[in-house]
Amino acid sequence: MIELIRTNDAVIISFVESLMRDAGIGCFVADQNMSVLDGSIGILPRRIMVDADQADAARRILTDAGIANEIRGK
Repeated sequence: MIELIRTNDAVIISFVESLMRDAGIGCFVADQNMSVLDGSIGILPRRIMVDADQADAARRILTDAGIANEIRGK
């Protein structure tokens, strides 16, 4: 799996998860339980991971959705 996005923004995370689900692309939100360490104030970013073979398709979807600026390692 590769890192597609790293963000503190829960709305972006939810949006990306929805986009990936609708496209049939599996994704995993890493570091989701780290909020226990930061007291649930959202200072530690979460990472959205996708399979390497689906990364190009996932990047295209995010670009089409207008959030290409969130993509890591373009």
